[in-house]
Amino acid sequence: MFSSLALSAVPLLLAGLQVVTVDAVPTISAVGSKFFYENGTQYYLKGIAYQLTPHDPLVDTAQCKRDIARMSELGTNAIRVYHVDPKADHKGCMSAFADAGIYLFVDLDTFTTQIEQTEPHWNQTQFDHFKEVLDEFQQFDNTAGVFVGNEVLTTADGSAAAPYVLAAARDVKAYRDRKGYREIPVGYSAADIADLRPMLQNYLACQSNASDRLDFYSLNAYEWCGDSSYTVSGYNMLQKNATDYPIPIFFSETGCNTPTPRTFDDQAAIFGKDMADTWSGAIIYEWLEETNDYGLISYGPSAKAATATIVEDGYTRQGTPTPVSPDFGNLKKHWATLHPAGVALSDYKKSSSSPSLECPSSTKGGWAVDPSSPLPTLGQTYTKESTAGKETGQGTSTSGSGSATSTASGKGNAANSKVFVAGSTTECMLMASFILSAGLGALAYLL
Repeated sequence: MFSSLALSAVPLLLAGLQVVTVDAVPTISAVGSKFFYENGTQYYLKGIAYQLTPHDPLVDTAQCKRDIARMSELGTNAIRVYHVDPKADHKGCMSAFADAGIYLFVDLDTFTTQIEQTEPHWNQTQFDHFKEVLDEFQQFDNTAGVFVGNEVLTTADGSAAAPYVLAAARDVKAYRDRKGYREIPVGYSAADIADLRPMLQNYLACQSNASDRLDFYSLNAYEWCGDSSYTVSGYNMLQKNATDYPIPIFFSETGCNTPTPRTFDDQAAIFGKDMADTWSGAIIYEWLEETNDYGLISYGPSAKAATATIVEDGYTRQGTPTPVSPDFGNLKKHWATLHPAGVALSDYKKSSSSPSLECPSSTKGGWAVDPSSPLPTLGQTYTKESTAGKETGQGTSTSGSGSATSTASGKGNAANSKVFVAGSTTECMLMASFILSAGLGALAYLL
């Protein structure tokens, strides 16, 4: 039999095992509005969107190593991966990327678990998958950040989905902390919708409680096209909207390809005097050449001539990476000369204070989120019901002021519950009166 002393030591041993990581590269953290390496040097992303297959590009170690050689030639220090299989083995690829000083920003969702703009919801099934991906990639020191969503809001009237993005971030952060994981930054990748700027950006970072806001915000922007400039492209307005932003902000996709070839001249603005004090870099879309002509490399022969390779959607997805000319060279030329010094973490902490950010007010026919409303709870679905022509579904929390009620589906699954909000104060009073009357009637019957 184990002694009581031996049994008491078991949790300590398990705790020690939990913090063991596969690689030992410096981790990256979000402090204020910037990213920093462990040694206090500011981190700027020079990233590539890396999605060789629709499933998971981080399971083929040999292919990762071939691609890493070309990425290092570009000066890449980050990749973004949109979909992964949390049950697969990622140690080979992640260690190879770590050895090259390349960090991962990974999306937690899939096509079936993503937060939807139409009837947005946040349920246990989604949360469980998000947790699985985090469980897998938290073990790697070069996991720099996770996304709880990509372009959830895509139209001007999609603001009702924003609280669900924050609810997902809140729950993922709470799970991360409860599990004792490293504080891997949790963020969101937004579509560049002019009608939502800067309200969405500010809403996701304005909460006074850090647990209820993002750790970083990023933007998929393709405004700088061809022979453009800082002002003509509208980058000056992106910078204006991001000035004094309290969390890190960067481009999670960029690289307009109309007209061709891509010159990547916007990189000089992002990493230069105009934006480097505010923005934390950029991720270029994308690694592999496909129908959309955004690729930086191809894998040689056409799909018809390819042998012993992975072919999906008509494109070869395995082999020797061959640069797409002149795009690959144009990006390489820019990144070779762009090395912002940034600020040391020690100086940043001394000289800065967290700026307050005003939450955007809801406006009729525009941004439709009341910043004072509580965030949705797990299992909640937004619905828009009409009463006398008014929108009544506000997506408020069932744990809030009591203005929302939840009705479960026939199976009683909380993940499928929907929220309906009373259309007026009068209706609420009538409902309360009805419930009170029923209660008194039942009491009288019993007596």
